[in-house]
Amino acid sequence: MNEPRIRDLRTARGWSQERLAEASGVAVRTIQRLEAGNDASLETLSLVATALEVSVRDLFASVESDRLGIAVDGLDQRIADERAARARAERAQRGWRYLYVALGVVVTAVAIIAVGSPSSSGEVILLVPAYWIGGLLALRFLERSVLGPRLDARFPLTAHGAHGAHGQERS
Repeated sequence: MNEPRIRDLRTARGWSQERLAEASGVAVRTIQRLEAGNDASLETLSLVATALEVSVRDLFASVESDRLGIAVDGLDQRIADERAARARAERAQRGWRYLYVALGVVVTAVAIIAVGSPSSSGEVILLVPAYWIGGLLALRFLERSVLGPRLDARFPLTAHGAHGAHGQERS
């Protein structure tokens, strides 16, 4: 039998079922079912394992050499592969930040030069804080509402946050 260790792992951290549910993004009732030994999807097990910072195999006292054992071994490898792929994708996204900073330097330099010209009224300098603040807000919005959910959808086993892409709690 595949005996779950979830309760032991949770209590060792001093977490309640509610805290584990929040950290993993699954319903409290799902945590209760898992601790009682009921079956769960591999995705749910992955979310709980990630929250407890253990491998899926470590959620069980023993994993028999049945379909679950084979699936767990495969899932741990898939999670490792997804983490590496997600890290590469996140590094590629940093290009947007570099572009934002480079354009900000250009906007700031042009505004300083324009303010120094004799025909300038000096109001052009207001573009500098407008660019930096507005650009930062736009960049953060895009990262959280567009890019982050796309990464979560592409790499569901390493999704950030406790909720799915639509803000719905997983069970």
